[in-house]
Amino acid sequence: MDTHKFFVEKMRFHLKEQDTLVFVGWFFDGSTKEHSIKAYLDNRELPLTVQVNRGAEVRQKYIRSINEIEEEVVGIIKLPPDWRNGRRVTLMAAYREEYKKSYAISTAKLGRLENEVSYYVENCHREGSQITVTGWCMSAGDIKLELLDGSRQPISEKVEHYYRKDLLSVFPECDKEAKPGFLVQGTAAGGQSGPFYLEMRGAKKHSRTRLTKWDEGTKLQYVIEKAGDTVRYLERNGISATAYKIKNKLMHKEGNTYENWRAKYLPSPEELQRQREDVFDAGPLFSLVVPLYKTKPQYLREMIDSVTAQTYGNWELCMALAASGEEDAALISILEEYAGRDARIHYQVLPENGGIAENTNAAFAMASGDYLVPVDHDDLVPENALYEFASAIRRDDAIDMLYSDEDKVSMDGRHFFEPHFKPDFDLDLLCSVNYICHLLAVRKDVAERAGSYQSAFDGAQDLDFILRCSEQAKKIYHVPKILYHWRCHMDSTASNPESKLYAFEAGRRAIEEHYRRLGIPARVENASFYGMYRTVYEWKEEPLVSIIIPNKDHAEDLKLCLDSIFTKSDYRNFEVVIVENNSTEPETFAYYKELEAGHENVKVVYYEGGFNYSKINNFGAAACRGDYFLLLNNDTEMIDGGCIREMLGYCMREDVGIVGAKLLYADDTIQHAGVILGFGGTAGHAFIGKSRYDTGYFGRILCAQDYSAVTAACMMTKREAFEAVGGMTEELAVAFNDVDYCLKVRKHGWLVVYDPYAEMHHYESKSRGYEDSPEKVERFNGEVEILLSRWRDQIEQGDPYYNPNLTLDNSDFSLRR
Repeated sequence: MDTHKFFVEKMRFHLKEQDTLVFVGWFFDGSTKEHSIKAYLDNRELPLTVQVNRGAEVRQKYIRSINEIEEEVVGIIKLPPDWRNGRRVTLMAAYREEYKKSYAISTAKLGRLENEVSYYVENCHREGSQITVTGWCMSAGDIKLELLDGSRQPISEKVEHYYRKDLLSVFPECDKEAKPGFLVQGTAAGGQSGPFYLEMRGAKKHSRTRLTKWDEGTKLQYVIEKAGDTVRYLERNGISATAYKIKNKLMHKEGNTYENWRAKYLPSPEELQRQREDVFDAGPLFSLVVPLYKTKPQYLREMIDSVTAQTYGNWELCMALAASGEEDAALISILEEYAGRDARIHYQVLPENGGIAENTNAAFAMASGDYLVPVDHDDLVPENALYEFASAIRRDDAIDMLYSDEDKVSMDGRHFFEPHFKPDFDLDLLCSVNYICHLLAVRKDVAERAGSYQSAFDGAQDLDFILRCSEQAKKIYHVPKILYHWRCHMDSTASNPESKLYAFEAGRRAIEEHYRRLGIPARVENASFYGMYRTVYEWKEEPLVSIIIPNKDHAEDLKLCLDSIFTKSDYRNFEVVIVENNSTEPETFAYYKELEAGHENVKVVYYEGGFNYSKINNFGAAACRGDYFLLLNNDTEMIDGGCIREMLGYCMREDVGIVGAKLLYADDTIQHAGVILGFGGTAGHAFIGKSRYDTGYFGRILCAQDYSAVTAACMMTKREAFEAVGGMTEELAVAFNDVDYCLKVRKHGWLVVYDPYAEMHHYESKSRGYEDSPEKVERFNGEVEILLSRWRDQIEQGDPYYNPNLTLDNSDFSLRR
């Protein structure tokens, strides 16, 4: 596979300039770095200008495309007046100046492209006899749109054109005043079921799209009326890219496997050599500390060899061998051999086995480095590991702790699997599961303040040590690279957790001790899976929680929501503030009266403006008495009684500003389990569609943890935080207001926590309707623009609670391609 190949999505004529071509495309590796393009008419090079689009908008456009595209190329080719006398136009693309043919089109076909209508149908649906179609179309000059019935007779009753800013990158010559977006509505006579057609007639050419009925009879799907053009991808990306995608899927069904990922992203021999030649001025000394006990000689050699192969040379290896009497002589011989060969290798033989903690402490005592790096006796350290740590410290010498991603290696050291790509430091996740593990480096003075390993936590001594060091560290840095290989065997918790049940109990106690040191009243329970823990807060106070529910009609949904709270909640100190917004059904107002008459803690306030979720919640908050707000959609239902108490437990911590819940669709699949920046080019929910009982990526569905954002469909927040950031941003009327609010609160220094034990059903906005009117499309595009203008840097830098090695193309935390 040529990873540097250039694909052309679309080749077309310029809308305004004669004899000028415009193409849009991308390099397969997603970047334009060290790439270049030339255009030719037969053997004659043509003038070519290139514009590179990048950022969140590009990622959003190419979501679920063949690859994760970071940069898009828009090229403009000037043809000579006699271009029709030539044979073909060819694009030559190069990586490091090595040019290869990437795309060719005959002049005969180019002639057929002149004055063509470019278009894309985005949505179409039918309600009764009314058909609505929306999308965009572009051509030189004006375009006439018609909706046709099966006899090709016009049935259009309404045609609207509107501005589409999102098309400027595709049509850079488009006037700012142009209105390429469209909405067409018509009525099917006599209940006609179809087929229906959308005709787009330009000055010289026209296109016609057939609309076919979906099985359920309520929506329509468009199909391009050309042989084989039935895939939406083809309409956007063109034949070349679509053919390659199909070929790629057929030949590489496991294209996102870890083996393929390693081949693409691990450092090359050239990069490793560059690292060896890199000069560090007073680079840190790393002390790798290894307790040895009944270690297999082969594993010992492989572990030491992985250390001596490091591309960064300022390290020492400190090993403490606890006597076992079985293979000690062979191990001592190996240690003597390596120590005699390399002065950086040290060892000592302990008179007896003191347990994993004491044996590690003995190795710590030998260390003289700036940073201590615990390593297990049978694991492997990749060649670039210490270099990556040293480089991070060179960029910021205030780092107290560093950790990396890791994977597992087979017993023979040949096969690597189960990569764990971790988030940046997340204390709540660490108190749910020891996700940090290896490779870890701790500044020596921080480790000394934290204290040595404790025998009382043998089996979970690493978790206890990490927690105590994190309490002392001012800056903790995550290197998002695989820098540790954890050897997996049947006696290891890596593959057989039941072999070390005592370790999980030790971990539970270690987390409880952590809370005790911080003065937080909490107990820790073993969760439903080995090695996972649940924190239960035991605050003495029971503050008033104000539940804010916007509502417009749908009294039955609201009643289901409130009945679940009134009958199930085990937390009773709450009030309900219903924000009425333009209801028209008498049943709704009758229900309001019933509620206020039957419940002293319910009141209805009346917001008279149009629908604006931010304004409505800000209005409701002003009527609340509680110190904590629970923003709740009217189409939610509490599953059990612990939801409010669960969320409040986290929200009462001083460092937490927002808590989100696990929300489920009616079929018990996940609607929300946290929000990731970058999904869809902006932000999106994690693990959508997974089972309620799925563990998710390394258990993350089941773990309390910090996220950049959570949904406001069920969100608890401190009044203090809400007021500090000025509530919700009212320019964001419908979309992204919850993401924006979470990011504002995080900017003020509070955490946003996802609590998987707070579960509710969310029946997903029954009253919202279709998002396909010109106003709604333009509103959504405008809100995307607002979010990006406010938080572009955060989105571009990547979500700290995600990992750059995981895809933004899917919500399941699968590998980046």
